[in-house]
Amino acid sequence: MRRLAVFFLFLMTATAHAQPIGNFADFLAQLRPEAIANGVSAASYDAIVAGMTPDPRVPKLVETQPEFTTPVWDYIETRVNAARIERGRAALSRNSALFSAIGSQFGVDPYLLGAIWGIETDYGAVLGNDSLIRPIVRSLATVTYQRRSRFTEDKADLIAALRLAEANGGVSPIGSWAGAIGHLQVNPSNVLLNGTDGDGDGRIDLHNSLADALATSAKFLRQLGYQLGIDWGFEVSLPAGFDYLLADRDQLRPISFFAERGVTRVSGRAFSDLRTPVFLYIPAGKDGPKFLMTANYLVLKGYNFSDSYAMAVAHLTDRLKGGGPYVTPWPRTTVFSNLAQRQTIQQALKALGLYQGAIDGRLGPITQAAYARFQASQGQIADGFITKAAHDALAAAVR
Repeated sequence: MRRLAVFFLFLMTATAHAQPIGNFADFLAQLRPEAIANGVSAASYDAIVAGMTPDPRVPKLVETQPEFTTPVWDYIETRVNAARIERGRAALSRNSALFSAIGSQFGVDPYLLGAIWGIETDYGAVLGNDSLIRPIVRSLATVTYQRRSRFTEDKADLIAALRLAEANGGVSPIGSWAGAIGHLQVNPSNVLLNGTDGDGDGRIDLHNSLADALATSAKFLRQLGYQLGIDWGFEVSLPAGFDYLLADRDQLRPISFFAERGVTRVSGRAFSDLRTPVFLYIPAGKDGPKFLMTANYLVLKGYNFSDSYAMAVAHLTDRLKGGGPYVTPWPRTTVFSNLAQRQTIQQALKALGLYQGAIDGRLGPITQAAYARFQASQGQIADGFITKAAHDALAAAVR
């Protein structure tokens, strides 16, 4: 899985480099001086990329990332099911001393680490699957060459992977198609920044050492701002007439702000601390579950930028602790727009002066906020939930 890019020292000294032109070999030749400037020796670079060709499996994987192509409820329920919950509880029980020690050392909830482990590699099960795990330098070179929308971030991880390969005697680390390494799938940039020897053997091996993987991810979470003792968020109910434009993740407000406006926890539960800063998140519109999210939820998005991913990790954390499913059902009959229609939605929002982002068909928070403003201008409930009906309404608005 792709990770939110982090800035680390070698990127600060990188030379400006335009997106590649020409064929794959041209791209590797263009990358060579920048890789050398950022710590990869010329001899190692030449040896590692000699004869390298693009991985033909990567383009389709980029286009079909489930975080961005499936409804949030399908993504969560595929990954947080009864079997995975049961396997997770058993895995945490077998490794209870290790999880407790890492959690105490770094100040991270052991159940959160267990949930990331479960979502990323099904508690390590996928690490032995040759169809899913591969040498990451070739995969990242292919991703960087072919996916231009994240060129800077992909290139940083590729150079980091080259540095890791050089340190490994010229042998590429193995990981996912997008370069993530080990039990908890950390990207190469963050291996360089946060790689930690959790088992004390003098090596950092996220693939073969669960202790190293847990310690590295725990350190990464703390670096992202994780705070022990604060929940990821709460499922809530909204009163009739509530102003949905208050669903703004750019401004965290104390829970008391929402409680004063009639927002309550589901099932009659009480908020533990009304001073906790939160934002309102409505992932499936007015008819689906709604949440007050803490800063720790944003930390999960730092680990992986997808909201579906962050929601799945958060929910699995609760389920591993014995919590139950969401109270409010998902709107499963929703009809969504296709890629071309999603791009049309963004183009229409841009034409209306409501959206300034890329026309890429990825309907993230920026596009959703723009659509909510459009809904408000039409006198509708501004929940920002973009469906096929949104496409039709926007198409009519810009005719």
